[in-house]
Amino acid sequence: MAGIRITDRDRAALEFVSEHRLVLAAHVQALLGVSAAVAGARLRALSAPGLLVCDQIFHARPGCYRITAKGLGLVGSDLPRAAIDLRCYDHDVGVAWLWLAARNGAFGELRQVLSERRLRSHDGGQDGRADPLGVRLGGVGPGGGVRLHYPDLMLTDTGGHRIALELELSGKGRTRLEGILGGYAVDARVDAVVYLTDDRQVAHRVRAAARKLGISSLVRVAPVSFGAAGRPSTGRASARIRGGGRAGERSGQRTR
Repeated sequence: MAGIRITDRDRAALEFVSEHRLVLAAHVQALLGVSAAVAGARLRALSAPGLLVCDQIFHARPGCYRITAKGLGLVGSDLPRAAIDLRCYDHDVGVAWLWLAARNGAFGELRQVLSERRLRSHDGGQDGRADPLGVRLGGVGPGGGVRLHYPDLMLTDTGGHRIALELELSGKGRTRLEGILGGYAVDARVDAVVYLTDDRQVAHRVRAAARKLGISSLVRVAPVSFGAAGRPSTGRASARIRGGGRAGERSGQRTR
């Protein structure tokens, strides 16, 4: 784009922001491995020419950043502009942290990490003849199309196994949760589903729904907590992924 020069780090930051509905300066600090002051300065520099926009949503919280159409064009992204949903603020902040954790090996060695935005954008550009990346649900969706569910992140490990990551902070109603798990149950492309939650009652409901549907070997539930700096701690989540689900069944491993 004429008149705008960016560094490799700037491009990495813009591409990262494009994958999420919103990010914090702390996310970019972790992404680039720089100080808070440097991350803040780079984000302000990228906001000045209109590549990013900073939203001060909550008075007591730091501002969050979203990529603009201009920023998307600069990095050659085909993703749409992201809209903020205040109801999902904590969830969206958490998903960005999980994306970084996955990139840094928290869930084992991975070949690919796809965000929900990336999955939705891919399916939105299809003509209906190709299989969607989303998980098919029962019934008919808006406009008479197929109802689809998208995980927060879709991971592909080095063996080609696909792991759906769901950050579940508030919990879903029983009917909706069972509908989503039922979709995963019949989608042979997904080898494991990992629910990460900070709520014991939510964890119990997910496990109970998985048992009811007979897919306990497919679904894993792991605790997640976000420390003072916002970074997640997922315990031994990667160990819970390996050896379970359809991948474990196909390789003859014992599942628990």
